[in-house]
Order: sequence, then structure tokens, then C-alpha cells
Amino acid sequence: MRLLLALSLFLLLSHETGANPSQRFADLLEQVETIRGANQVEEATGSCDEAEKKEFIQLVAAGDSRTGFDPWYRWYGELADVDPDDYPSAQAYLDALTAPLGADGRDPGFSYLTTQAEDDARGGSGAYVGFGFQFTIDDAGRFLFIDVLQGTPAGKAGFVRSDEILAVDVGNGYEPLIQIIERHSTYASLFDELFGASEKGVERGFRVRRGATTVQATLVKNKLVTPPLAVDPLLIERAGRPVGYLNLRSFIGTANAALEEAAVFFREAGVTDLVIDFRYNGGGRLDVADKMLDLFGGAVEGATGETSWRLSHNDKRRSEDFSAVFAELPNSMQPNRIAFITTGGTASASELVINSLAPHIEVVLVGADTLGKAVGQYAFDQNLGPEKWAECDTRLRLIAFEIVNGQGDGGYYNGLASSKQSMNRFTLCPAEDDFSRGFGDPREASLSAALNWFEDGGSCASSARATRRPKRMQRKASDPFKHLTDRPSAMAPLDLSPWVR
Repeated sequence: MRLLLALSLFLLLSHETGANPSQRFADLLEQVETIRGANQVEEATGSCDEAEKKEFIQLVAAGDSRTGFDPWYRWYGELADVDPDDYPSAQAYLDALTAPLGADGRDPGFSYLTTQAEDDARGGSGAYVGFGFQFTIDDAGRFLFIDVLQGTPAGKAGFVRSDEILAVDVGNGYEPLIQIIERHSTYASLFDELFGASEKGVERGFRVRRGATTVQATLVKNKLVTPPLAVDPLLIERAGRPVGYLNLRSFIGTANAALEEAAVFFREAGVTDLVIDFRYNGGGRLDVADKMLDLFGGAVEGATGETSWRLSHNDKRRSEDFSAVFAELPNSMQPNRIAFITTGGTASASELVINSLAPHIEVVLVGADTLGKAVGQYAFDQNLGPEKWAECDTRLRLIAFEIVNGQGDGGYYNGLASSKQSMNRFTLCPAEDDFSRGFGDPREASLSAALNWFEDGGSCASSARATRRPKRMQRKASDPFKHLTDRPSAMAPLDLSPWVR
């Protein structure tokens, strides 16, 4: 079966021990592209029907004893015994199949279906079609920009973090936001009108409040590439050595060069105390996370050459287990202390980096606890299966392994600071995500708390009060959203991450 062949080759380099892990990942990815190119012939542009997708899910997740194809799902023995015919869509079937693993946080929706084109675009460069901003809704019901991507329509228009949307022009002139909200019964329909489809050329006008002034601009959606860093690496001056500040949006392929440049910048400035801002970083590619570990941990005394992290598969796939090591690179730096700014949207590869560095560097979490994604997915392409699926463009992102650090510490399914398996290893200094100030501003609440931690000798005494996780929308009597019936699914994962538009 081509599916089995491709996956075997995908993981072939897991068993090499002599090469640098980052290089092994790069070689691995190149092999995957070679295999795909040899078997797909650019014909995987069609869509299989839902029944075929369900069959594909069942095969990959639970295996097929008749053909000797072993399951890939990490906890295949705990999958629900459900009839695929009882569910209207393949995604609904997948959700039901993995439901038993959601109760304790192991897989609360981390396994999902997508298409090859969409997944490849996001994994490589963070590409998507949109205006170029992230927003949230605060407790007062205000729509706030919380991140504006450089070089995008929103960025070129001059919008900034903390701008509050007051009115939107969807084609008939500007209309107050509250009026638009009132005529909708669901968040889904509200977002559809406010922001339009994810298609090039969609146009919307936004009128925003910025302090005491009002600004408006018309934006046109385009295909965008996410800049990996929210701001350029910064030096925050203080007595003695400066503190370095790095805000990584996502572990996408284009982040490697930016991370190398940041490490050199900090090293040349003599930085030993570092703030790494992961507040909206939901993860990404493990090869990029591994590169970051080598750059910011590979030269640390006692870490070089030691195991940094491991992947643990199910009992049928133990031969695919993988271990990486800290490798000192020419551009590696040596931080003594790292304060990680985190929220409930900090997940996956971000948590891997924090968990892997913790045994070797003094670290602290500042803000709110992380999401708790101690697992990872592989990408399974349906068209690499039987010939009857050759035209299918479906990609299954399925939880296939657990992630632990070099000491075997993992299982942080409720967050690094809250899970029984990890809570004694991490200190959380509570702080608010201060939407009113830009990234890298020492007055911003989370960064201020991080700087205080350095000054207070590793104590959280000066930290601001905050909740364990970011506050979800509070439906109060005056809440303009109280009549909306659905939860905002665009806040994936788990209604905790900001929307991306």
C-alpha cells in the first residue's frame, strides 16, 4: 500500500543517531516531498465523498488486521465504538471516534481533517487569505485588534494592536458594529458578514477607535504570508546586561532564519536574561522547534549533547519513536534565565520548547497557563492510499505520538503549570494580556511582570493578578452577544486562541 510506504519513508530518519536532529528533519521533509511528487502527479485536487473519507479515517486511526496495516492513533485501543453511518460528515465521525480521549485533555479536537493545499501553505509560511490581523472580544464586548501582521492590508492601512472596531462597511456604507451584531443569531453568521469569505478580493471598511481619535480604512483580502516575528528582536536596557525580547508568532518554516538572526543579535549584545513571548503561538513544525532548542539551549553547559525531547508512539509503532539532542550550532547563544510569556493559546511546539529547556535553564511562565497539548499529529494524505483514492485531496491530521522532554517529563494535558505531571516543575507569575500596549513595550503588563521576575531574583512577588487562563467572554446582562446561540468556533483551539482574519 502506498500509504504505508510513504509513512515508513517519512519516519525513516527517526532511527539515525549521528546527524544533527534539525538536519535530519530537513532531510526527512525533503524525502516526503520526493515521495509525494512521485506518487501524486499533481492529481490530488479532487474531493472524495464523505463515506470514502470515513473509511480513510478508520484505516489510519484503527488499522486493518486483514491487510496487516497497523493503527497510527496514539491510543487506538480507546477509540469509541461508533458507526460511521450515524454521522453526517467525516469530521463529525472523527470527533465521535476520538471523543473518549477528549475528556482528560489528550485529544480535545486536536485530530482533524483538512486539505493538502491548505495544510502545506500554513505549515511552510503561515500563508492564508485575509486582511492580516488577529482580534479578540474582551469582557466589555469590544472587538479589539491584538496583532496586526506587517506588510498586510491591515498593516499597510496603519491599524495597530489595541484598535477597537466601532463600525464596518460591508458594502452599503459604515454601520455601527452593535447594529450588525443585533441582526445575527450566531457568531458564524456574524463573522461571515463582518469579514466575508476567505477569498482574494473581498473588501471591508473598518472604523476603529484609537485612544481619543477615530481612524478608518478599506481593506481588500489577499493571499498573505505570516511574518514569523511580531516585532524585531529587542534589547530592553537596565543596569548591567540588557534583557532580550523575542516574540515568535508560529513555528513555521520561515521562522528558522529569523531565529538564527535573533540568537546572534542577543549573543553579541551579551544577553543572558531573555523574554520569549509565546502568548499567541499555537505551535507548528517540530523541526523549527528543534532548531530553536539548539539555538537557545544547545550551547548551555550541561545541555549540549543531551536528549532534548522524545516522541512516543503506540505499541504497534514503537519502531518510529524518535529522540532529539541539544546540538550547539555556530549561532547558538547561552541564556541563563528565560521568562516565557504564555496564555491559554500557547500550545504544542511552544510547550515542547519550554518543557525541554526547563531541566537545563531557569525558566518561568508569565501570564496565564498554557493550553496543554503534549501530543502531536502526523499528516496522512488520502491519495497515497488505495488507487481508488488517487484523486482525493483530503489530509488527516491525526494524533500519533506523545511528546516528552529528555527526562521523560510530559503529560501536561491541562497546561504546564496546572497538570499533576508538571505543576511542580513550573512557576507561573500571573499577569494580564495587556491589549492596550504594543509587543515589546516594557509597560505592557505581561512583559513588565517578566522583567520584575528578573529583578526580584526569580520571585513572582511583583506580578499582577491574573486568571490561570485567558478569560472567556462573560455573558452579562449588558453583553451585546448574549443572544448568539453558538460558541465562536473560529477561536480554535478550544475557544482560547484569537481569531485570525
